[in-house]
Amino acid sequence: MSSKKNLQRSSTRAVNYATSPLLASKTPNWRSRFVVALVGLGFAGLLGRAAYVQIIGASFFQMQGEKRYAHTLDVPASRGRILDRNGLLLATSVPAPSVWAIPKDFEATAEQKRQMLRLIGMDAKEFDARMASGSSNFAWIKRQVDADAWAQIKALGIKGLYETREYKRRYPEGESAAHVVGFTNIEDKGQEGIELGFQKELQGKDGSRGVVKDRLGRVVEDLGASVDPANGRDIQLAIDSKVQFFAYQRVRDAVAEHRAKAGSVVVLDVQTGEILALANYPSYDPAERSHLSGAQVRNRALTDVFEPGSTMKPLVIGWALETGRVKIDTPIVTAPGSLVVGGVAIKDAHTHPLLTVQEVIQKSSNIGAARIALQMQPRELWELFSNVGYGQKPQINFPGAVTGRLRPYKSWRPIEQATMAYGYGLSASLLQMAHAYTAFANDGEVIPISIMRQDQHGPGLRVFSVNTAREVRKMLQMAAGPGGTGPKAQTIGYSVGGKSGTAHKQEGKGYASNKYRSWFVGLAPIDKPRIIVAVMVDEPTNGGYYGGDVAAPVFSQVVQQTLRMLGVPPDLDVKPQVVAKALPPVHESF
Repeated sequence: MSSKKNLQRSSTRAVNYATSPLLASKTPNWRSRFVVALVGLGFAGLLGRAAYVQIIGASFFQMQGEKRYAHTLDVPASRGRILDRNGLLLATSVPAPSVWAIPKDFEATAEQKRQMLRLIGMDAKEFDARMASGSSNFAWIKRQVDADAWAQIKALGIKGLYETREYKRRYPEGESAAHVVGFTNIEDKGQEGIELGFQKELQGKDGSRGVVKDRLGRVVEDLGASVDPANGRDIQLAIDSKVQFFAYQRVRDAVAEHRAKAGSVVVLDVQTGEILALANYPSYDPAERSHLSGAQVRNRALTDVFEPGSTMKPLVIGWALETGRVKIDTPIVTAPGSLVVGGVAIKDAHTHPLLTVQEVIQKSSNIGAARIALQMQPRELWELFSNVGYGQKPQINFPGAVTGRLRPYKSWRPIEQATMAYGYGLSASLLQMAHAYTAFANDGEVIPISIMRQDQHGPGLRVFSVNTAREVRKMLQMAAGPGGTGPKAQTIGYSVGGKSGTAHKQEGKGYASNKYRSWFVGLAPIDKPRIIVAVMVDEPTNGGYYGGDVAAPVFSQVVQQTLRMLGVPPDLDVKPQVVAKALPPVHESF
């Protein structure tokens, strides 16, 4: 009975449910069709999107996908080497690890971090700044670290720390060749010297490699063919690293001995026009440049210009001989020790009532040189100076070589013409002064000079006849001998000739009374010159300042060592130093 009642109740509820007004109402046809249409449009949209992704925009989406895992890595080209004339290394590239991190994955204990910072030479503050400066997926920590340091860092097992291979420059000759070779920056781009001047030839062309990387940046697979890098071209210089090193040592010692500000030495090969040495002090280590100053980086032999002083006198005398105005024994009146030109008095360091032309060079007489120069037309002197390279930029493909100053002759006053005869009123670099003396060393012909290795020089320009050049060489030998201004230039076993010079340094619109530049420019051996050596010492302050006392000894040492290295046989059997002591040196006028 009970079960029957329950069944009736259930039936009643079912009937009531089925007969619900809401459920019993008839649904309009348009509603169901609308729902079906919406579902159909949804599927159509999905099909359209799928067709767009798979067919129409397939290349775009494929490229976007590949960006997540496919990468093109640069394969760096090895920078070309810089070699000296004998094939010895002046600069080369070696592999160096560069350390980077994924900041979001970086994990290290305090001890691991301390050890890592010690090995890379960085404090915690700098490290934190580097980690914060990059993205969450990449930050440079230290580039071009030592291989041993990276090996120890790697052994620490720090998570999120990685390395990539780059190239780092090495400079075996260090300070001695720094101003010639120069250096590169962290991106391996030349910044100074040959590294800068031959950047295009040295840099080469990087290759490329397609790879697949995982989320940690590790290469897991290669993609496609790789492009091999084209390494940079080697550059061979005319520089002889042994001559360069010796010249650097001698000028460094001279600067220290005379408490000078700086010094330079230039050595030229007369036969080929090659620059065998281009040394400067102070210098720097190209591999360690954290505390560089402008004074250290400056290649003074090329960039510093100054009034060449008495080294100009042989040029003026040579032209007077060439044009027949004088002969070597022509007397020149130098009394009473002063010559007034345009209201300005020209004086000699020592009074001589009368000097022959060759004695004007030997005794370095300003008055004698001025009197001879005033016999010439301004245009003659201007052309002479221009022909030997003054006022012209040296064509040596080296950055920083300066032109100097040689004013147009039409603006010269008589006093300016007179003072130019002994080197005031124009300016030149030490390299230009050495180049000018090729006119005497090459029997009257000025030859082009080169920083690059070459077997012979290019076409020269004849300035003097052979006879005139040889006569001037004999005068230069007298100037560097007993009774001359530079007996300290004499060298054991070799005959030498040259001219000392001393000049007040320009300061503002005038000249400093107690600041000097001292130099000596000469050649050896006399009868058949092989080298020209030019020496400059800037602001000697330890007593002496005359070029014959300060620069001539450096010239002597460099000449002797260089000629021996070149295998030039001695042309003297006696020690000229013994003869030089017989008479005290005569100081040049300035």
